[in-house]
Amino acid sequence: ITLAKMASGTDGNVISYDASGNPVAIATGSDGQVLTSTGAGSPPAFEAVPAGGITESDTWRITADITSDVNPISSNLERSDDASFGYLGTGMSVSSGLWTFPSTGLWQVSFNFATSSTTADNHAMSLYATINNSAYAVIAYSYVGVTGSSGAGNQGTALGQANVNVTNTTNVKVKFSAGSIGSGAISGDTAANLTAFYFTRLGDSV
Repeated sequence: ITLAKMASGTDGNVISYDASGNPVAIATGSDGQVLTSTGAGSPPAFEAVPAGGITESDTWRITADITSDVNPISSNLERSDDASFGYLGTGMSVSSGLWTFPSTGLWQVSFNFATSSTTADNHAMSLYATINNSAYAVIAYSYVGVTGSSGAGNQGTALGQANVNVTNTTNVKVKFSAGSIGSGAISGDTAANLTAFYFTRLGDSV
């Protein structure tokens, strides 16, 4: 059958077959849409391209030193607000030190902390997660041992990181704690990320 013998159609339509095996015209989509399968027994359809890449990324920090053990860290928190900073998506929310994710997905949660002391001491930070909005378990832990001697030996930094599978934004939450602070402090600053928390949605939950 030549093109000249085919019935007239609508510009942009695509010919397919319905569940009975009969020819059917797929309605023209909109600019930028793609033709996707809608499953067995259903003709394909033009749909918007699914969002890809990272859709959520946020950074928070503490603005003042932590000088004693605390669980969870709930005071002096701010979203980074430097002139060069920007966050992607809705962003995280925090209440009484408990962090709520704006959407489900596989999230990378990390922290860094800076510490200083004038005497020998260990400073630690932990990341906890709950999957039932109740019982929390440590999923990442880092510590710094400071010598207390003069010079660089009385300062240090450490990192911690874990992936959190957020299947439900009500039940899955995280919190951070600071511990082993016998002297000195875990450092905070309102102008730079000395101690900060990072949240990035990597993709869909698994």
